Amino acid sequence: MISHPSRHCTVELQALPSRIGQVRRIVSAQLRYWHLDPLIDRAALGVTELLTNVHLHAQPDKLCTVEIELVLDRLMVSVRDHDPRLPEVRDVEASATTGRGLAMVAAVSESWGARPDGESGKVVWFALPTTPAPVAAPARPPRRTADKPARRLVEVEHAADGHRSTHAPARSAVAG
Repeated sequence: MISHPSRHCTVELQALPSRIGQVRRIVSAQLRYWHLDPLIDRAALGVTELLTNVHLHAQPDKLCTVEIELVLDRLMVSVRDHDPRLPEVRDVEASATTGRGLAMVAAVSESWGARPDGESGKVVWFALPTTPAPVAAPARPPRRTADKPARRLVEVEHAADGHRSTHAPARSAVAG
């Protein structure tokens, strides 16, 4: 079942590899619909890692629910399953081919966590800010290169009858 209220989307699925790709596409489409395109890559990576954990580790079944919700200036992404065991971030060998999923979720998100859900189950979630972090201004203005002509303001007067208009002249940026 998929629901698409204005700022909430829920997808129920079996965490199988073919379904994980479908959910990634649903999350991407929903974020485009909400005009949150800059979050697509991080949200898709995070939800892929959480669903892969369900596929690899959840017992007794692989049934889970993915929720994405826009709350104030945060995108909350959560995966609920029926396994009460909370995930653990572990140190892995450099040559290991698995075991880095939660570390990747932590790296791409603002925050993440896991909590019990009822008597048998858990929710693993992460948050992404919807507003970009402020970018520091450069210490000095960029240099102008010789191949770019300077721009200057030129006064333009519009008078159809040849008389001077009574309102202030328009200004336009004109190269040259």
